[in-house]
Amino acid sequence: MKGKIHSLQSFGTVDGPGVRYVVFLQGCPMRCAYCHNPDTWAVNAGEEYEASYIIEQYRRNEGFYKDGGITVTGGEPLLQIDFLLELFSLAKKDNIHTCIDTSGITYKPQNTAYNEKLDKLMTMTDLVMLDIKHIDPQKHLELTGQPNDGILAFAKYLEAKNVDVWIRHVVVPGITDDDVYLEKLGYFIGGLHNLKALDVLPYHDMAKPKYESLGIDYKLKDVPPMDKQTAIEKKKVILKGIKERRAKDNIETDYKEHHDD
Repeated sequence: MKGKIHSLQSFGTVDGPGVRYVVFLQGCPMRCAYCHNPDTWAVNAGEEYEASYIIEQYRRNEGFYKDGGITVTGGEPLLQIDFLLELFSLAKKDNIHTCIDTSGITYKPQNTAYNEKLDKLMTMTDLVMLDIKHIDPQKHLELTGQPNDGILAFAKYLEAKNVDVWIRHVVVPGITDDDVYLEKLGYFIGGLHNLKALDVLPYHDMAKPKYESLGIDYKLKDVPPMDKQTAIEKKKVILKGIKERRAKDNIETDYKEHHDD
């Protein structure tokens, strides 16, 4: 089994707990307006590597990953679920902590064959970092080119499977920073019993040169980066929604108010 890999990073510090070996997989059906890796979109690109090679590379610096593990990201890693099954199976033989950084876009409740594989993968997954781009269906479609119903269903699926989840949300000026929607987002994720952390990331435009080199129009070229302090304030709005939901449902709060950068 070989996976189509965009790149490998041996020292990731923002891709899950501890220091991580990060595998960027190729291919993504999302077209997020602020995506900073448009070179991962194409499905039939990248280099092919066997799962065993990834584990070998991890072992070379295993001492650095004592409190970390392996994170698969992308692109959209769950497009290559068969490869992930083999990779995580090998990882678990060595007791390696496993994390998936995903948009959840591949999840379709009615896709029985895929979901059987997903069920098996979740038994070998320690953490899912789930990017929720927008809580509003229409605005999500405008922002990413894809609906969000399956993504929100995936969040509930992870809760049912009792898989720890970190929620990530990028705050973009004029697009994802509306307090009404941020509080709705918080209210939704506040109902997840498996919520362990919240990352609110300020939008940046450092990918502009990459788009230019690829000949792709950058839709947000006139949108200014969001300053860190504003992102922190917007995070408070999400937290308000979380706390309202948890108080309503009497859910004990044990999540971490995580990265602000």
